Amino acid sequence: MQVQNILKSKGSDGVVTVPPGTTISAAARILTEKRIGTVVISSDGETADGILSERDIVRELANRGGGCLTESVDSYMTRNLQTCTRADLADDVLARMTEGRFRHMPVVEDGKMVGLITLGDVVKARLSELAMEKNALEGMIMGY
Repeated sequence: MQVQNILKSKGSDGVVTVPPGTTISAAARILTEKRIGTVVISSDGETADGILSERDIVRELANRGGGCLTESVDSYMTRNLQTCTRADLADDVLARMTEGRFRHMPVVEDGKMVGLITLGDVVKARLSELAMEKNALEGMIMGY
């Protein structure tokens, strides 16, 4: 299964971005309101400058206390992003996410974000694919 199939199944919610300079507090509020686990930091809304997750925020709260909430997302975002394209295979993306120990990956083509997939999206798609294969095999065995 390709990443493009996963994006199609997600619908067209787009990628939630915040500009550099946004406070950690404002980013946390967006995460809560949208019920998502990460925001992409983007100066133009099309390219990914970095990514900030709930995990990043919690880590800084534990290390520095509430004072980090007034600081900029630029200070805590991951800058060296792993990205994929729509043509990439879900199994390859899953392996990269597992090896790198991250859960969100921007989908980028021609330098612009076209989506964002999560570890959960990939696992859900893979489980669906396995269920279809199981049903097909059962049908062949039963003579349907």
